[in-house]
Amino acid sequence: MKFRIPKDKIVWSLLLVSLVLYLTDYFFFGRLGEIGFGFMSNVAFLPVYVLFVTLMLERVIKNREREAMMKKLNMVIGIFFSEVGTQLLRDFLEFFPDGHEISRHLRPTPQWKDQNFQEALRFLKAQDIRLDSRRGDLVQLKDFLLEKKGTMLALMENPNLLEHDAFTDLLWAVFHLIEELRARKSLTGLPESDLDHLSGDMKRAHTHLLVQWVSYMWHLKKDYPYLYSLAVRTNPMNPEAHAEVY
Repeated sequence: MKFRIPKDKIVWSLLLVSLVLYLTDYFFFGRLGEIGFGFMSNVAFLPVYVLFVTLMLERVIKNREREAMMKKLNMVIGIFFSEVGTQLLRDFLEFFPDGHEISRHLRPTPQWKDQNFQEALRFLKAQDIRLDSRRGDLVQLKDFLLEKKGTMLALMENPNLLEHDAFTDLLWAVFHLIEELRARKSLTGLPESDLDHLSGDMKRAHTHLLVQWVSYMWHLKKDYPYLYSLAVRTNPMNPEAHAEVY
């Protein structure tokens, strides 16, 4: 059982200690004028002290709250990649005319440093990633996304997503792709113009997905090395990746 001292007793105790110290000073040195001057100086600076302490405490509290929020948000992102994102990256590779060239630059290793992740992000932002909806199985992609739609809807309910615009944009891009695929009665025999339209929707979702995946891998490397080790061994951008450790 925790022992708690009432706040009013703490206040009165501190005031009593201060009074005793002032009386001791006066009793030994008898300099009432200096005591009064020092007291008024401290009172004059009291608002500055309060302001300084308040601002510092507020900053510390906000930083801690933000760190706690980011940890929760990264957990949400981790669930997304575990349930949806990793497999979606593998599926999108089928629609890549130059998928092997891009995947070659996105193969993190245990030796990667911050600079390597920064370079990977710069590489992605400099690329005009193009997917071709004619190259893969649109029906299989549609079925997978419809199966995982409930999971993504649950993630969207997390209020922490309001602090992460980039990940929210990713979810909206994937949701839009789901609606585009579901809106068509058949995904076979589509006109060329419609296939080009679907290619653009896939490109949007995949571009967001790649950037968020690299950022998430970077987070794992810094904070959860054991999770990063598994993520490297099951890298969806590496066709030769395998979970077994040799």
